[in-house]
Amino acid sequence: MIIPAYIRRIAAAASIGAAFVAFAGSALCAEPLRPPSVPLVACDPYFSIWSPSDTLPGSPTRHWSGKDNRMTSQVSIDGKVFRAMGRQPDSAPALTQKSVDVLPTRTIYVFENAGVRLTLTFMTPALPDDIHVLSLPITYVTYAFQSLDGKTHDVAIQFDASGDITVHDPAKQLVAGTTQKAGPLTIARLGSKDQDQNMLVRTGDGTCIDWGYFYLAAEDSVADVTLATGTDYRYSFGAGRTAAKPGINGAIPGGDAFANLRFAPFKVGATAQTRTVILAYDDLYSIQYLGKNLRPYWRRNGWEAADLLTYAKNEYETLRKRCEAFDAELIADVTRAGGEKYAKICALAYRQCFAAGKFVVDDNGQPLQFSKENHSGGFIGTSDVFYPMSPLFLLNGPTLAKSFVVPFMNYAASERWKFPFAPHDLGSYPRANGQQYGGGESRNEGQMPVEESGNLLILFAAIAQMEGNANFAGLYWPTLEKWAQYLKEKGFDPENQLCTDDFAGHMAHNVNLSIKAIVALGTFGKLCDMRGEKEKAAEYAKLARDFAKRWVKEADDGDHYRLAFDQKGTWSQKYNLVWDRILGLGIFPPEVARKEMDFYLKNQNKYGLPLDSRKLYTKLDWITWSATLTQNRPDFDALIDPIYTYLNETPNRIAMSDFYRTNDATRVNFDARPVVGGVYLQLLYDKAVWRKYASRDKLNASNWAPVPKSHMDAPPTKSGPRKAKKGGN
Repeated sequence: MIIPAYIRRIAAAASIGAAFVAFAGSALCAEPLRPPSVPLVACDPYFSIWSPSDTLPGSPTRHWSGKDNRMTSQVSIDGKVFRAMGRQPDSAPALTQKSVDVLPTRTIYVFENAGVRLTLTFMTPALPDDIHVLSLPITYVTYAFQSLDGKTHDVAIQFDASGDITVHDPAKQLVAGTTQKAGPLTIARLGSKDQDQNMLVRTGDGTCIDWGYFYLAAEDSVADVTLATGTDYRYSFGAGRTAAKPGINGAIPGGDAFANLRFAPFKVGATAQTRTVILAYDDLYSIQYLGKNLRPYWRRNGWEAADLLTYAKNEYETLRKRCEAFDAELIADVTRAGGEKYAKICALAYRQCFAAGKFVVDDNGQPLQFSKENHSGGFIGTSDVFYPMSPLFLLNGPTLAKSFVVPFMNYAASERWKFPFAPHDLGSYPRANGQQYGGGESRNEGQMPVEESGNLLILFAAIAQMEGNANFAGLYWPTLEKWAQYLKEKGFDPENQLCTDDFAGHMAHNVNLSIKAIVALGTFGKLCDMRGEKEKAAEYAKLARDFAKRWVKEADDGDHYRLAFDQKGTWSQKYNLVWDRILGLGIFPPEVARKEMDFYLKNQNKYGLPLDSRKLYTKLDWITWSATLTQNRPDFDALIDPIYTYLNETPNRIAMSDFYRTNDATRVNFDARPVVGGVYLQLLYDKAVWRKYASRDKLNASNWAPVPKSHMDAPPTKSGPRKAKKGGN
């Protein structure tokens, strides 16, 4: 059996050794994954740059929203110039790309030309056991050259990044800081010229940043960094080509400015020679929460951009080794749990999930995380987005799991929120000043009462199971009790309301939504039991079991269960069942999952299992949850394989879309969303694996407390019915 190249590389990098290689080789090897779009810089919703083509020199690089965020690179080998990244200059031929591998924290390209191999690595150190490192807005770009023909070659490198990375509108004026020094680094800076940069003003979907500063840095002993405009200098790279450094005087349009880096020429032989570029973005303030501007978490101790870049330089080797080891271990675990195709899906989802949110610091020094609904409304802190996102966060410990729950619950428990059920969102990214979806804070219309209340009760139970106590739930107990009471009264047979799949519209008697309510009532009983409230625990456990017995009878439709209680001949994915087994509730008989799975296997299409009987579209995250229901590997593989085919064949070259058509692999909507973190759910069934990752939580934050009442005094945000459906969770 041929062992896939990326398996061999990551195994060697982490010194996992022969046992892992033998395990990897024993599995059915998958064809190479062709990502719809390849993550290059993946730090947060604004500092997020992708390559939407099969080869890195095959297209301009873009922000996840599709706007130009141009990075280009050229290399000279023995005087001949090649393009390594981007389409410009078109006069230079592209390096021949041999492979691209996407790992959790790294993207690795391999090129070969003119007797030289170039391994180009983009590394964002998204290490979940260290939130300081996870919060750093940095990406390393490392060039490693090696001779293939036994000869010595002369090599030089140019890298540049456009000012359009720093503004939403490339016509907006930029100001370029002079080239700076920080220890051994030479640094270029670009940012909006506006005095206050309209910080945290622009909101909504499909937006790029308009404040803060982009930094490009490298060691001054081997690199020359220039701020420039126009193309003459950029395209003058190579032997015999010269152009004066134009510099930047005053303000210029963002699309015209660029930061340019050139490494001094060097010799390449059999031993690899490396050069590294540091890319960083200091947004100064990241989120406005209930009227207060919050700093990014990495700035919590007074750090400035120079501190960030110095740390990045000093810690590069340590972080490189940690990322290599983490990637190898996680890939081994997900491969063991679900096979090579599943592992590649998980790897592609990893940075996308974290890059769709931001870590900031609260008044207690604790990390708060705010996710963005990329391309599905632009909302911030949406509960039916962090619910499917949660498996990746839950897997990695209590601090990560609580980081997105705390800001949501502080708002939900405040006097601002008047309803007996949970909110949908906290506002429009990056301003978390109060719900804007549907009726906002003022009207009951367009809410998701059963959906959101069930989400939060389930997440609190998952956190309690991880910690072995319900102390965290105790901080918000009156609110959780209120939501449990609501589900007790309204959850079994939901009224005409939206669920997370709101693109499908309102529906009464939703069978899958009923499952969520029943499971959530069971989790509330579990929380009561962990708090010593035995009588109430018994009451809710019995209620959940009784509801489940009714559900089995009333939802039955022969060889499957219905979409809605009153709609014969319909069906839907019952992905909400997963928590019954993961949390050890034992509410539904296992025959329910078996019956559903047998039906799914007969009714999926080439690119996946439809969401329900109404349309051909599906949700990638929900398929991966449904695939886990029986915990039978052939069932899992049968539902996962079409997702892999979809990613390989979709014509839409965008960051992984979770909402697509199962007949032709075309995207319906949604790009670059954090919900893809849900693909890690399979690992939560393995308690030993979950315990291993969760126990590495270095911070183990415990100083969580409701936000001071004074912070709740921000005026309610204006909101109203949405003009178009958000679509999806």
